[in-house]
Amino acid sequence: MSAPGATLSERWRDTLRRGPGETALIEAAEGRVFTRAQLQAGADAWLAGPAAGAVLARRRVGLAVPNGAAWLEVFLALQQAGAVPVLLDASEGADRLRGQAAGLGAALLWAEGGLQPTGGRARACPADHCLVKVTSGSTGAPKGLPFTHAQAAADGLQVCSSMGIRETDTNFALIPLGHSYGLGNLVLPLLLQGSPVLCGSMPLPHCIAADCTRWRPSLFPAVPTLLRALLRSGLPGDALAPLRGVISAGSPLDPAEAAAFVSRFSIRVHSFYGSSETGGISYDRSGEAAVTGRSVGTPLDGVTLRFARGGRFHVSGAAVLGRGSFSPSDRGELTPEGELRLVGRVGRLFKIGGRRLDLAGLEAEIGAVLSARGVVVAAHPERPESLAALVACDHGVQEARALLSARLAAWKVPARVRVVQELPSTQRGKTDRRRAVELLAGVAAS
Repeated sequence: MSAPGATLSERWRDTLRRGPGETALIEAAEGRVFTRAQLQAGADAWLAGPAAGAVLARRRVGLAVPNGAAWLEVFLALQQAGAVPVLLDASEGADRLRGQAAGLGAALLWAEGGLQPTGGRARACPADHCLVKVTSGSTGAPKGLPFTHAQAAADGLQVCSSMGIRETDTNFALIPLGHSYGLGNLVLPLLLQGSPVLCGSMPLPHCIAADCTRWRPSLFPAVPTLLRALLRSGLPGDALAPLRGVISAGSPLDPAEAAAFVSRFSIRVHSFYGSSETGGISYDRSGEAAVTGRSVGTPLDGVTLRFARGGRFHVSGAAVLGRGSFSPSDRGELTPEGELRLVGRVGRLFKIGGRRLDLAGLEAEIGAVLSARGVVVAAHPERPESLAALVACDHGVQEARALLSARLAAWKVPARVRVVQELPSTQRGKTDRRRAVELLAGVAAS
């Protein structure tokens, strides 16, 4: 067992010693299986090759690699060199990646199989830093969040304890390894206790079913768009039978869809809530909160919530960025059952005719009226003190408008309504609000 102050590299070495021949990672598309020892050999080869002679200790290094053995090999190598990987989206273009890496303090970037200079200035990092999470930038420029070894390990341990993730569990990876969700549910369980990772072949229903049949993963950390695609597919009810649990995070999953998923595939869906700054915050251990929509579960083991007036709350714990306490942009309340219920967002107020309106609350109201899969409400792009709404639902625009007019106060009904099948989403599975606003601005008034 690793000492409490151990680095991620030291914790991985302990896991490696316990079972060097145990499966660590599977690349479903190629049918390749890597043991713990093979991943370490890949990390050793990287350090002896592209990184030879580079000054990496206490330096930020951008890491932009798709899911697979190569991601983990480079991540492990950087940890063992004392570097601080900046975890970037491999789907971005090369120029954008170099710019992001430089802007986040990384003078070097590993992408497309090469170690590249970014033009950024190298600066020494604190000795206890181990990685930098990067926010999605869906509403602004990406931001780097530096975490220590102790904070990263605490997040992984709290996730494993709260979700019952065991060393023998295989986690199905379709979410990116480098995002906060992927780190906590995929990378850290492997490093800390050896839970294998199955990198799925494609995020398509028939591919997910085929990967489940062949490789038999037990846990599937997913996002609502993936679960909706599975629901709409023609897959038989036993297509996902090897899974003992599905986790949904990134954005809210409609309770009706959670219930339909349970009915269709006989697998519980567990809501999971967290943030990049805190790691995991709450988890629906029973799966009942997901199908009722009553909450996002109870706090993770080791997480404490403190509530203030107006619904603001502070998350405290060993995994939280900085000094161990952070207030998310969501507002919430604790239910009598000890569960966290989200009730809106902080700072999303809009004034109409002297009345203040909470846009998050209006989104919830519209969602309930239209049985929507998602709603984004924003300022109308052309009319002062008016609103526009992008709604993912099965109603036509005129029908949606009629339903809203019948159920909402007239001043709350958006002047522009656009209906889509799915809201735009980021790679992290979160609603891409910037893209949603662009879509609302690009249509005629409706």
